[in-house]
Amino acid sequence: MSIPALDVRTVSKHFAGVRALTDVSLELFPGEVHALVGENGAGKSTLIKVITGVYRPDDGEMHYLGEPAAFAHPRDAQTAGVSTIYQEINLVPMRSVAANLYLGREPVNRFGLIDFRRMHREAGELLAGYGITVDVRRRLGELGLGVQQMIAVARALSTEARVVIMDEPTSSLEPREVDLLLDVVALLRRRQIAVLYVTHKLDEVFRICDRVTVLRDGRVAHTGPVTGTSRLRLVATMLGRDIDQIRRHGATTFGDHRPAATGTPVLRAEGLTRRPLLDGVSVEVHAGEVVGLAGLLGSGRTETAKAVFGADRLDEGAVTVDGGSARRWNPAAAIRSGIGMVPEDRKAEGIVGDLSVRDNIVLAALPRLTTAGFLSRRREDAIVDTFVRRLRIKITGPGQRVRELSGGNQQKVLLARMLCLHPRVLILDEPTRGIDVGAKAEIQALISELATLGLGVLLISSELEEVVEGAGRVLVLRDGALVAVLHDDEVSEARIMREIAQASEGGTA
Repeated sequence: MSIPALDVRTVSKHFAGVRALTDVSLELFPGEVHALVGENGAGKSTLIKVITGVYRPDDGEMHYLGEPAAFAHPRDAQTAGVSTIYQEINLVPMRSVAANLYLGREPVNRFGLIDFRRMHREAGELLAGYGITVDVRRRLGELGLGVQQMIAVARALSTEARVVIMDEPTSSLEPREVDLLLDVVALLRRRQIAVLYVTHKLDEVFRICDRVTVLRDGRVAHTGPVTGTSRLRLVATMLGRDIDQIRRHGATTFGDHRPAATGTPVLRAEGLTRRPLLDGVSVEVHAGEVVGLAGLLGSGRTETAKAVFGADRLDEGAVTVDGGSARRWNPAAAIRSGIGMVPEDRKAEGIVGDLSVRDNIVLAALPRLTTAGFLSRRREDAIVDTFVRRLRIKITGPGQRVRELSGGNQQKVLLARMLCLHPRVLILDEPTRGIDVGAKAEIQALISELATLGLGVLLISSELEEVVEGAGRVLVLRDGALVAVLHDDEVSEARIMREIAQASEGGTA
């Protein structure tokens, strides 16, 4: 085999004592499309940043085109021929297609001025080479996301790239646009350009990639050819499960401890569609029931939760609570209807770090605590005291800033904020992520207690054990679509993984 275009050798990286990468090695050869996969926190983004010079590794080394390399800045990597195309298109939508293609390196005439005629001609020729027909004078923002993504690819390659890193390039594309981009990836292979293809979509791994590396907890869990690797084995490796044990034991019965769905659903969401992220997902939750949403990263779990809560605009679909719906569905309408949500990213979308515990808890309930424009401090203190005691939130006092609390106590503050609204349904997106074992057990016990008291719970977790042990019914999502509904003794890690691993076309795992 030829010399690797890129050779990462036993690279390690840590932040504040936490190991993000440990002895990671990866070879990328000319003309190869190499998939890099793994769940949230596996280390994919950190590895890309080490390769491209955003981070310097603590240990290990890298070779590029057979020579030792250590890029001090992403610009150095790009100049050398390592181009990265990020999930979020980092171009300028108000400028023309041609201007974006040659941003920062525009051709100039003998007077030092931009030679627009030459730039437009060369831009058209460049895009034509990748099968893209577009008026290069048009503003980029007027074009579809798929075409914009293709222009980002063309820009990366116009620098004579030898290695191209694609970070979730199809996550926001329609199926037709995905086909176009994957055709370009195949063209890169034929041109002997090495492609590191970061994705959460297994269909794309098996369609376009030659080899695959799985990262888990900052380590390489598997590297090998895609051919001969089953989908089930890949899913099991990503999740850290023993595939032989799964095949031996099949489904596992967890008894009758989960509450059953009876009567009329308190929450009914039908045909939730937000192209291209969600495709006709339907969810029902009954009072006293815990319903789990399972699937890999990018399967549509969080998108479903946000759609139910009204945080994301829908193309199609409807949400009703106790048979009633609002004319305009948004988070305010969802809260009024009796839905509460604790988001996945508590720091970015949940807590307000510089506010006190008291202020964070009552934030959503302020309209109910205000009379004629005056806030009732007595009612506010009563609510805060009740939920601090009930959830056993460890604080020095209600005036303590919430950012000073542990992760588990911050999560309890968010739960208190929603519970003080007396919701009928509570959506919990990764409620135990990033907290210690003791706090995790407390929150899991609290979820069970809330269901026992009649609250409907929609639970999302990347940890299959948490879904299996806590939910009486599990909805399995894949690529934005609902692919299975598991009831009672059907709910097991083995069965969930098999449903996740099935090919979208209906093939076997």
